[in-house]
Amino acid sequence: MLAAETKVAGSLSERASDTESARSWKKIMEPVVPFLDAVTQQLMRQARDFDPQIVPYAEHALNNGGKHLRPTLVALAASCFGRPNESHVKAAVIIEMIHLATLVHDDVIDEAEIRRGSPTVAAKWGNEIAVLFGDCLFAQALILASSFPTTDICRAVSQATNTVCSGEILQTQQRRNFPAARRDYFRVMEMKTGELFTLACDLAAFLSDAPPTQRAALREFGAAVGTAYQVYDDCVDLFGTEAEAGKSLGTDLAKGKLTWPVLLAWERATVADRTALEKMIKKWQPENLQAVNTLLAKYETFAPSVREIQRFLDLARQALRGLPESPGRTGLSALADFLAQQTGTLVVQ
Repeated sequence: MLAAETKVAGSLSERASDTESARSWKKIMEPVVPFLDAVTQQLMRQARDFDPQIVPYAEHALNNGGKHLRPTLVALAASCFGRPNESHVKAAVIIEMIHLATLVHDDVIDEAEIRRGSPTVAAKWGNEIAVLFGDCLFAQALILASSFPTTDICRAVSQATNTVCSGEILQTQQRRNFPAARRDYFRVMEMKTGELFTLACDLAAFLSDAPPTQRAALREFGAAVGTAYQVYDDCVDLFGTEAEAGKSLGTDLAKGKLTWPVLLAWERATVADRTALEKMIKKWQPENLQAVNTLLAKYETFAPSVREIQRFLDLARQALRGLPESPGRTGLSALADFLAQQTGTLVVQ
């Protein structure tokens, strides 16, 4: 699903919510399953296009599951103007390869050992191989982008990749720097996550010959829903459980990444609590997580964090008003609603 299942109060409620979420997600995905199957098949073919000695790395990275959110956006956005075609599938493959390349590099930076239930490329073959293979994925995506008859696709992909990497650099620069992270938080989220969501919607519209106003509307939708998704993911890291998050909780804090709930607590805190929070992040220990959660509760950061997610989802829904009624528009609206539903199941620890 959009992310690992989020926590709800009580086992009966949890089972009911899981069932409802599964139904909602299945309803969104059913129309685009053939499209996603085609994307998966092309990704497998791309893996075999690497040098034979590199194929094992490519197969491990490209065939390792995933939610395929960005290809889903390509399919739904294209469905606003008719049926998706092979050019849309190729665009989705390009975007997914860019996304996977960023994940391979992220896992090196974060020293992550597990990704989607399997060893990361870095954990399996070492950091040097992972960095170089991530570079190969970027290059392969650009080779595929250059196969379109227009240079517009390659230019858009290159610009988006630059923006994503720049966002990651800014976030890395701002580790443990509360004032800078607070100032630029939403800008960084839009750059590092929202940008590929934006690209997915934009390329789908471009390849469908959409009018400029409708293409712009889809770009706005992608940027807003992508930023909402990243803020949501940040909240899951603090307000979820390890099983639900699919990783150890507090991993962002362990690396000095300052997420929205933590920045809100710092902003609202007394001088003494602010100093304590800064010290805990600077000299992180796993046992600090409980103390951080205590401060998050003390300064009531949960509700305003949820409101920020909802604010971006409202912006996404508003952008859809610029599109005509279509199965694609209905699907995109349902996607925003699903993320709102998932956000509603989060609870304070």
